[in-house]
Amino acid sequence: MISSMTGFGRFEGTVNGRSITLEIKSVNHRYTEFSCRTTKGYSFLEEKLKSYITSKVSRGKIDMFVSITEPEDTPTEVLVNHNLALGYINALKEIETKYGIKNDVTAVDVAKYPDVLTVHKAPENEEQVYADVLVAVDSALESFMSMRKAEGEKLKADILMRANNIMDFVEQVEQRSPETVNEYQQRLQSKIQEFLQSTEYDQQRVITEVAIYADKVAVAEETVRLRSHFDQMKTYLEKDEPIGRSLDFLVQEMNREANTIGSKVRDAELAQIVVKIKNEIEKIREQVQNIE
Repeated sequence: MISSMTGFGRFEGTVNGRSITLEIKSVNHRYTEFSCRTTKGYSFLEEKLKSYITSKVSRGKIDMFVSITEPEDTPTEVLVNHNLALGYINALKEIETKYGIKNDVTAVDVAKYPDVLTVHKAPENEEQVYADVLVAVDSALESFMSMRKAEGEKLKADILMRANNIMDFVEQVEQRSPETVNEYQQRLQSKIQEFLQSTEYDQQRVITEVAIYADKVAVAEETVRLRSHFDQMKTYLEKDEPIGRSLDFLVQEMNREANTIGSKVRDAELAQIVVKIKNEIEKIREQVQNIE
């Protein structure tokens, strides 16, 4: 089952006393790009999560947000920077003396000054934190992957529909192309007769000219290759693995064949059909950009 590169998943809950909120989303990208934002103090998770996610997702721009609230019983300690507190107090006394301003500062006021108080928590077991976060990640990934697969099925259906349209157009080209050669031969004979005003002319020369024209406008090789490319595309679409880059290359080859056919046709009806083929290939190309 193919996957789109667009997806979203979220987890919000408690794991081993830790409140965790986690979101993961992805959009189209030529390669794999991962970025992660975590609560302050948990940056050690970022590389671990990158390795884990990129082992599950092969392509796309992936953004993850992780918010962690410690368990309520996490040991903490509030430390006082006595030297700094004393410095603030002395500075306030100096201001009081110099300017005659009443100094009614309290301990609470001093504690509010920067860096007087610092909160220290006991070192956490990083492996345990990571294991807890992985519970949240796996839960979010379930809905994330489900969304990508659902989008992938829609893309597959659209691509196959357009592929069938193109095959119909290709069949029209194959049917119409020989007719243009016959029409050219008739026009050539008519012009020669008109020019000579006689029914006598070099029949072999006409046959030669028609053969040259037929060779110039022959598109059988290109239509055969187009059919082959679309058969290969259908095979890719049934694979349960990342196929986006392979399809992207295949679409380029299809477009090349369509351009070659367009350069060869000398008939307005065929030219219009080729335009339709190229339009459908371009729409397929746009959809392929969304496939992992």
